Amino acid sequence: MRTESEHTIYLKDYAPTPYRIVSADLDFRIREEATRVRAQLTIEPRPGTEPGTPLVLDGDELKLDSIAMDGAPMVLSAYTSDANGLTLVEPPPRRFVLETEVTLKPEANTRLMGLYRSGGTWCTQCEPEGFRRITYYLDRPDILAPFKVRMTAPRSLAPILLANGNLLEQGDAGEDMHYAVWEDPFPKPAYLFALVAGDLGSITDSFTTMSGREIALAIYCAHGKEDECHYAMDSLKRSMAWDERRFGREYDLDVFNIVAVSDFNFGAMENKGLNIFNDRLVFAKPETATDANYHGIERVIAHEYFHNWTGNRITCRDWFQLCLKEGLTVYRDQEFTSDERSRPVQRIHDVQNLRTNQFPEDGGPLAHPPRPDNYREINNFYTTTVYEKGAEVVRMLATLLGEAGFRKGMDLYFERHDGEATTIEAFLKVFEDANGVDLAQFGIWYTQAGTPQVDVTDSYDAASQTYTLTLAQKVDPTPGQAEKQPLLIPVRFGLIGPNGSPMGWTGVSGGEVRDDLILFDRASVTLTFTGIASRPVPSLFRGFSAPVKVTSNLGQEQLLFLARHDSDPFNRWDALQTASTALIADAARGKDWSGTDIDALRQALLDTLDDPGLDPAFKAQAIAIPAATVVARHIGHDVDPDAVAAARKRLMTAMVGPVAERLEAKYRALSSSEPYSPDAGQAGRRSLRNGLLGLLVAGSDRGAPLATAQYTGAANMTDRYAAMAIAAHYWTGDAQAILGDFRTIHAGDPLVFDKWLTASAQAPDDRVVERMRAILAAPDFPRTNPNRLRSLLGPFVMSNMVQFARKDGAGFRFITEAVAEIDRVNPQVASRILTGFRILPILEPARRDKGREALAALRDREGLSRNVADILDRLLAG
Repeated sequence: MRTESEHTIYLKDYAPTPYRIVSADLDFRIREEATRVRAQLTIEPRPGTEPGTPLVLDGDELKLDSIAMDGAPMVLSAYTSDANGLTLVEPPPRRFVLETEVTLKPEANTRLMGLYRSGGTWCTQCEPEGFRRITYYLDRPDILAPFKVRMTAPRSLAPILLANGNLLEQGDAGEDMHYAVWEDPFPKPAYLFALVAGDLGSITDSFTTMSGREIALAIYCAHGKEDECHYAMDSLKRSMAWDERRFGREYDLDVFNIVAVSDFNFGAMENKGLNIFNDRLVFAKPETATDANYHGIERVIAHEYFHNWTGNRITCRDWFQLCLKEGLTVYRDQEFTSDERSRPVQRIHDVQNLRTNQFPEDGGPLAHPPRPDNYREINNFYTTTVYEKGAEVVRMLATLLGEAGFRKGMDLYFERHDGEATTIEAFLKVFEDANGVDLAQFGIWYTQAGTPQVDVTDSYDAASQTYTLTLAQKVDPTPGQAEKQPLLIPVRFGLIGPNGSPMGWTGVSGGEVRDDLILFDRASVTLTFTGIASRPVPSLFRGFSAPVKVTSNLGQEQLLFLARHDSDPFNRWDALQTASTALIADAARGKDWSGTDIDALRQALLDTLDDPGLDPAFKAQAIAIPAATVVARHIGHDVDPDAVAAARKRLMTAMVGPVAERLEAKYRALSSSEPYSPDAGQAGRRSLRNGLLGLLVAGSDRGAPLATAQYTGAANMTDRYAAMAIAAHYWTGDAQAILGDFRTIHAGDPLVFDKWLTASAQAPDDRVVERMRAILAAPDFPRTNPNRLRSLLGPFVMSNMVQFARKDGAGFRFITEAVAEIDRVNPQVASRILTGFRILPILEPARRDKGREALAALRDREGLSRNVADILDRLLAG
């Protein structure tokens, strides 16, 4: 039996290696039957290393073919080796050269870590610990070395040979073989190593940096897909220009290459100068890609490019510091997208993602800090807490310091740590030094798990014209952290008068307030504002200035007042969402609402739609009724998913029915015959039109025929997919026929087929599990491709709460059985799907028990991967 401590790694145990790798020269001889890898590593002991200290190199499923030191074969007694490592028993106390050779079979590598083959193309994925599947190495992020790579491969199978850095030479190697030599002059950890060999098409371009250097750009892809790569190239060039403007960061190599592959566990990988991408985040054309796809491509292209400085030039010392590169780079890509599109709408998207995915993680058995202090399987810590909450922590830092202060800190970060593997503490220290501040309390955000809950109460004294605002914070216990400390929470705020205008004040006491920012750093604080002529309505956490949950004594009337008058777009949206969520939650718990409540909410939504000063993309977000999963999280315990779904349906019917004709008129008015463009203006109008369609389908009889008509007549994939997804989500009379038609037309395009899988998985009818079993069992379903599996199973566990959490347990059993099968070929994908069970703690007891029964049955299976066993144990312990 496994023990709790098995494979557990602790931050407190970190220590540098006794030896360092000075340089790495790799020689790959790639053939269809096998690939030979010869590694020549120049190694030296660190100062202070005791002579005779063994050198332990990492390996994973490797077999050593030969080994030599300084050109001479090593005797058997000088080393030991197995599939998981190579140990030199007594290395020399000086610099030496170690040569090893191993043979790999990339075609059999279904884990998609290390060197594998995707659609005929040889490629690599090495983060976090995939390089040890290529050769024996000190496979950890604090080992930085320059790499030189020679590749030899059949020209007929792999005319394109790529690696990190700059191309030094290429030529003929005889007998249909050719070679290429690449050199990366910047020392890097092994997780940033990349290699691609295949028969690929490409598009090329160039970018001139701010210092006048011309960078050669290329995107490589499957032949015939070249015309779908142009938006990705445009996004890359805009990213390069933005990073120069915003952070002063210029690209450093002579070339920047992107390769799109169809089998990839992640979205993309920032390997130095050679980014490898999941093809769904590169390919786009109006006939097959939605506005959301274009948005995703733009953002992820930017994210991986920005890693060149925040992740590559400066990397993390150990994997506990993962949010150092990921949280910071997510913040940077969010800022890029905000500047390129609508800042308020992007902020809403970011917060929706955080609340939907990270808050549940923070509130359940999988909770961990952005910088965890232990892990059993590092692949399981590529989480929304590390990425999205990590980005929110960086954003709070920028809020506290201001734009100029944050930029000063970033400039010092690049100056002080370029070329290093560093830590969260070092990151915070540069901001302290650059701005003369103490960030010790702020640093708790990185080490404390859980979402802070802020309780707000207020009162007004007309006689003294004083307004009192009390804030109280707490964080519930999380696994391994029973006691919590108060956090420094930046609260952007404003006070709004009865006429909807901002209110000023003559003084404030009780806490630190800087203009529009409250520095909330104690368990509770009471602020007293003087010179307030009438009772204001507080607008708190403007722009979502901190990742917290807020409860307040604001009633429905005050929330809808904010929805109409708040000058902060995010809070206008949030007020509508909060008001809607509360009504649905009340109904789900058996408390009926009044007609007045519905009328007021409806009018607020109509006022938003009619406001000519609002962006259509913002209006689309504002009129969206909260998802059932959002309502369930608001209820928080003993949730009955069927009751939530029924209450949501009732609200939408009551809201939409009386104004359906008016909404339909607005829907029709947004129809357009202009040629498709993914630009923000057009995308916003389509988003609003499809948002109206969703309301009409859910809340009136007018909607279903409109969805069918839109599906049939759509001139682009955005509108076609939206109509299909809405019809499937509300299971209209035509839903099954629409799904069938879409599959018939698009089954040949894997990325469009993914859209069909996603829509199918979100159907609420009781036969959805049966249909999904049939999809997985079909002989032509690619059960080893991560995109297909995620597209089908991910939306089911994360969005289709009614069917995943069925009272009979069928949804739970379906997923655990699927996870057991997937785990045999790709543990990373299996463990990520399993995280959907984090919903269990908030469900009513009967469903919760069914979920735990399914998890227990999975635990009893033999041969589970460490990835799945880790998630499973934490879920069952919660």
